Amino acid sequence: MKKGLFLLDQAAYDKLYGEEQRRQIRELVTIADPLQTQHSIQANPDLLQEIELVFSGWGCPHFSAELLAHAPRLEAVFYGAGSIRHVVSEAFWERGIQISTAYQANDIPVSEFALAQILLSLKGYWHYVHSFRQTRQWYEHLSAAGGYGSTVGLISLGMVGRLLANKLKDYNLRVIAYDPYVSAETAAGLGVSLVSLEEVFQHADVVSLHTPWLPETEGMIRGAHFAALKPGATFINTARGAIVREDEMAAVLQTRPDVYALLDVTYPEPPQPDSPLLKLPNVIITPHIAGPNSNECKRNGRYVVDELQRYLNGEPLRFGVTRQQIKIMA
Repeated sequence: MKKGLFLLDQAAYDKLYGEEQRRQIRELVTIADPLQTQHSIQANPDLLQEIELVFSGWGCPHFSAELLAHAPRLEAVFYGAGSIRHVVSEAFWERGIQISTAYQANDIPVSEFALAQILLSLKGYWHYVHSFRQTRQWYEHLSAAGGYGSTVGLISLGMVGRLLANKLKDYNLRVIAYDPYVSAETAAGLGVSLVSLEEVFQHADVVSLHTPWLPETEGMIRGAHFAALKPGATFINTARGAIVREDEMAAVLQTRPDVYALLDVTYPEPPQPDSPLLKLPNVIITPHIAGPNSNECKRNGRYVVDELQRYLNGEPLRFGVTRQQIKIMA
């Protein structure tokens, strides 16, 4: 059997790899114990000399040329979390080492979280919560779009956006989206109509952001977009806070109490104590919980086991990442 090593933080190991996943990996690979962290492996990199497969996650070290010099037999890294940008290097790609990531497992709970928020928002949930808290009136009729014939706008049709679009097919809703890299044919297959970014904000009752944080997307959502929102609309961000110009968003929301922003991410995280986002009643902030939590993390470990089996069978990796693909991953 090939020789492997768990290389990640202890807390990440406990979250990502349940007893069943650990047992299955050990049945397929000879694991060198004990678990190593980025600090322990940097202190003793020769522990990598005989290692062919690395099983990792949060806390994985950067595989620099210097570290790889101590790992001459390394063939593949199975990363049980999301982005691998901090893991790989030019030397890593030049060596032809394969890498697989469980980022799609991360995307499932994000799409579920966004769906839940969309459905609640269409019913005017947060408007009613705020109204009852302020007036103590048990039922005060507010104008809400409702879950029939309303419009949901998605910004970006990456993996999360596509998962969400497919989930929205089960509802009687119109779904529009902005994504300059997606064809009209692909969008139609998802039940989505492509429109401009401006049109998403102008026509959607709920706008859900799923754009990766890249240099070209930083600050792409501006105050003018929020000013264009329909009365009673809701904006949801489960992507990254830096994609939104939050100062401009806050300025508009201060004058538009009818519009709500549901932010699972901010920039920075957490917001500064004097951030206006913490003072606005129409801003709801959650502490970056849309991604996998608790038992949901075990799905990531399940993805690693399945990928390992494919690798050992000589099959293509389902979630393998290439140098060309890494740029578009969130």
